[in-house]
Formats: sequence, C-alpha cells, structure tokens
Amino acid sequence: MLHRMRVCVSAVVLGCALVLIAVAADVSGKWRAEFTTPDGTPRVNTFTFQVNGDKVTGTVAGSQDDTPIKDGKLSGDTISFTADRPFGTFTYKGKISGDEIKFAVQFNDNNFDITAKRMK
Repeated sequence: MLHRMRVCVSAVVLGCALVLIAVAADVSGKWRAEFTTPDGTPRVNTFTFQVNGDKVTGTVAGSQDDTPIKDGKLSGDTISFTADRPFGTFTYKGKISGDEIKFAVQFNDNNFDITAKRMK
C-alpha cells in the first residue's frame, strides 16, 4: 500500500514538472520593438531568439549593429539576457504575453521600458 502511494505521488510530481516545462512561453523567432530612449531618440530593435530548453540565444539588431545575446534564460513567461551593444552593455528582463514581450531595459544609469511584438 505504501509503495503504491509513493508511485502515485511520484507520478503526480512528474506530471506537474512536465506541465511546467510545456507551458514555457515560445519566443523562438523574430520580434520588433519601436521605442524612444530616455534621451528622446526614436529607435527600432529587432530581436531574433532561438530557444533550447531554458537557454536563449540569438541577436539584437539596431540601426548600427547586430549583437549576439549573452546569458539568455527562459523561465515560464520570463526572459532575460544581456547584449554588448556598440555603446555599452544592455540588460533585458521581459515578461511574455502571447505575441508581446514587455521588457525592462537597463543601460548604465538609464532604465526604460520597451515592448516587442512578434513579427509574422
């Protein structure tokens, strides 16, 4: 009886773990963000993401560069990474909701928000 209960509990735990893995947001592909920087400059960035488990790779492209993503992580509906752009290192932390990612971006002493939309 005790053995049967352990097997059932183990099956439930495994099932929950599989569900959590399955609900990780799908961010693979291209995303575009149009935004204004804290100094008032309008910008467009294109993010290209590849996902392997909880690891995210890809690029951030702007008008002056195409920079590799570093330290990319995906956990459920949260994505984070850094990119060494020509003018410094940017840290991106985003919340994924369908075809939209709301990023909090940090660069030096500047913090600003941008929204990227999936390109179809």
